[in-house]
Amino acid sequence: MSDRSVLITGAGNGLGAEIARAAAAAGWIVGVLDRDLEAAARTAASIGAEAIALGADTTDEAQVGAAFDEFAARTGHPAPDGLVANAGIVRFGPLLDLDVDDWRRVVDVNLTGTFITARSFARRVVDAGRSGAIVTLTSMNGVAAGPNAGAYGATKAGVALLTTQLALEWGPLGIRANAVAPGLIDAGMSGPIYADAEIRRLRSERVPIGRLGTGADVASVVLFLLSDEAAYVSGTELLVDGGVTGSVISTLPRPRSVDSVGPGGRADDGADR
Repeated sequence: MSDRSVLITGAGNGLGAEIARAAAAAGWIVGVLDRDLEAAARTAASIGAEAIALGADTTDEAQVGAAFDEFAARTGHPAPDGLVANAGIVRFGPLLDLDVDDWRRVVDVNLTGTFITARSFARRVVDAGRSGAIVTLTSMNGVAAGPNAGAYGATKAGVALLTTQLALEWGPLGIRANAVAPGLIDAGMSGPIYADAEIRRLRSERVPIGRLGTGADVASVVLFLLSDEAAYVSGTELLVDGGVTGSVISTLPRPRSVDSVGPGGRADDGADR
């Protein structure tokens, strides 16, 4: 077995499963944690001996603690070297009509579940006298609001700030914490969106680099932040979005008369800029 281990939440399917496979391929022992133990077992089976299926609801502190203890017993490591807090859900809908129970459930899973899992990890790392790295999964929706997103964007913005707070409080304890914010990714919960060929085309065209992202695009950044190559990176949120979040101004009308500068240009004629 490898001497490095990482526990990944929400890894029974979707983006979490892709990150788990990439981590195993990079030489990590992987804890595949999911509320659905059967889904976790399928992912672990697809990886092989370097993966361990674990069942837990990340909103339940006792279940999460038991999963960490099981992972420690099966790997021989008192604490994992890394944690990827990926578990999350969506309950989309206009805020005027959104059921409060749906709002609360998204907050509980996405924000509170991330806190519970991160603290369970940190306590074990500190007790073992080791160091570790946390990567949380946020979203471009936590950076730029989207219509009818319910509590999703607000929770992802909350996770981003929580991650910064983890880095601040736990850095002196030897724990780094960073967030990865996926953009338009053709994986995981976004699958139903990209089943529509026209939507797929239109969205691809809006990304400055000209394509949708993949699970591999996200996984490679997660693995970098877990690795020693990122030893001096902590408290940051890294957008993995092909530039789309920062491209809003390209969608706004602009007169061609202000698109040049210097002799003959009109950018100094009082045009807006």
